Amino acid sequence: QVQVVESGGGLVQAGGSLRLSCDVSGTIIRSTAMAWYRQAPEKEREFVAGIISGGNTKYQDSVKGRFTVSRDNYKNSAYLQMNSLQSEDTAVYYCSATVRGRQYWGQGTQVTVSS
Repeated sequence: QVQVVESGGGLVQAGGSLRLSCDVSGTIIRSTAMAWYRQAPEKEREFVAGIISGGNTKYQDSVKGRFTVSRDNYKNSAYLQMNSLQSEDTAVYYCSATVRGRQYWGQGTQVTVSS
């Protein structure tokens, strides 16, 4: 069974940085598309960043230049480095792994940016 676990969230001041980790078990992520989403209070979940098996990345416009998604296939993990955080980045961040066409989600990790 595929399991996805996020970690690394917390409280940070505006302008600060956080690094989120996403650990996957039950499958090998080498050929898996990994992505980060977020959901702010009373808003729908939205795509933040993604990285496919070949290493190509994609970002939501609002995080381009501030966030960096990466992966370590040996550790079966993905990461989201978030710099220059803004209050608008406050949300629960979710990692997803797409395995054989099915998207698996973690439980989310809270990121709170204080202004």
